[in-house]
Amino acid sequence: MKKFKIFSLLFVGIVIAYTSCKHEVPTISEIDTLPPAITVNCSTDSVYFVNTIQPLLISGCAMSRCHDAISHEEGINLSTYSGVMREVVAGNATKSELYKSMIRTDEDRMPPPPAAAFTADQLTKVRTWINQGAKNNGCSSCDSTDIKFSTAVKVIIQNKCQGCHNPASLGGGVDLSTYTAIKASAASGKLYGSVSWASGFSKMPQTVKLPDCEITQIKKWIDAGSLNN
Repeated sequence: MKKFKIFSLLFVGIVIAYTSCKHEVPTISEIDTLPPAITVNCSTDSVYFVNTIQPLLISGCAMSRCHDAISHEEGINLSTYSGVMREVVAGNATKSELYKSMIRTDEDRMPPPPAAAFTADQLTKVRTWINQGAKNNGCSSCDSTDIKFSTAVKVIIQNKCQGCHNPASLGGGVDLSTYTAIKASAASGKLYGSVSWASGFSKMPQTVKLPDCEITQIKKWIDAGSLNN
């Protein structure tokens, strides 16, 4: 009887300890309910998930029939931070399946041929973000007074739109891979209508709307004549 009482007390103690600790580490599903850590000013030494990595992956990987929330090819969903983290070893890009699949040169590259591979600059940003800890972070960096094509509009579209709108992947039949094509889309009203998610236009990007500042940059560029400046 004495041994039974001791065992019972130990069992109760274990249960109490377990129930008091089991919520200390969030599950994968809970990670996406936590807002990203946003800093006021961007550091030139850091790469941010919200500003750079998430738009890049949504444009080039988390698209329909690939790794979005609906298709999730091979069980991979890259439309959320938690989904991305399933393919990442924080602090070590060379051991991260996400990065390894992006730098491949065969048919298993992501995105797969004939889609264009990520540029060297984009791969560097992904590698740096992972090696810096793969944080769910962001910062405020947009300058709405910068409305040049080369420093604002081209950069936004290249990182957040071209993954779905290039000659190898004409989402909606739209090509945004060149200045001429972008200008034509601007002239038709489709570019602004899509990025502003206006009624009657297809949303671009489909999952995460561009920040208001970037939409303003595109609108001002269009209003100024859509110059190749």
